[in-house]
Amino acid sequence: MSETEELASKLARRNQINEGETPPPADCAKKPFNPYVEFPNFSRKEIKRIEKLFKSFDDDRNNFLDMLELKRLMEKLGSPQTHLGLKAMIKEVDEDEDGMISFREFCLVYKKAQDGELECEGLKELCAKTEVDVDEVGVGGAKDFFEAKIKQQTIGNKFEEEIKQEQEERKQEAEEAKIRKQAFKEKAALFN
Repeated sequence: MSETEELASKLARRNQINEGETPPPADCAKKPFNPYVEFPNFSRKEIKRIEKLFKSFDDDRNNFLDMLELKRLMEKLGSPQTHLGLKAMIKEVDEDEDGMISFREFCLVYKKAQDGELECEGLKELCAKTEVDVDEVGVGGAKDFFEAKIKQQTIGNKFEEEIKQEQEERKQEAEEAKIRKQAFKEKAALFN
């Protein structure tokens, strides 16, 4: 399919959707997205790191990465892509066929990388260069099998521990801020 035909088919489909003639694909029905539920194999910190990366390149703050934003992301990572390479990257994970990558689809990139299902070299480079820990590479024997089972059973505890750790970090930051504020007041009192 040539670029002209592709653009014409996308425009025709968009017009049909706008006129209410053709419903969007069933996959893209608006449903709440919770990355912690949908991607339980990622820790909270990994999801937050992925979200931070996603938001840092979502220039227009529409919660999607379009082709230009993806291009800028890949250039920042030192792996510039051609126009066709960017289109291939988007097409591999674009479940709702809107030509952009949502945060859910961006998380899907890392899940597919973890499962070894990525076909596009650009997406493989994206995952490799953003250094998201994907330690779960498979089961290589009985020992690995049982360790994976135990880890799967304790995943709820992992989230609880991470939440408690984050709360402790916030408390510690608040205490440090309180001490800095008190020290500032003491120094300011010397000048009065």
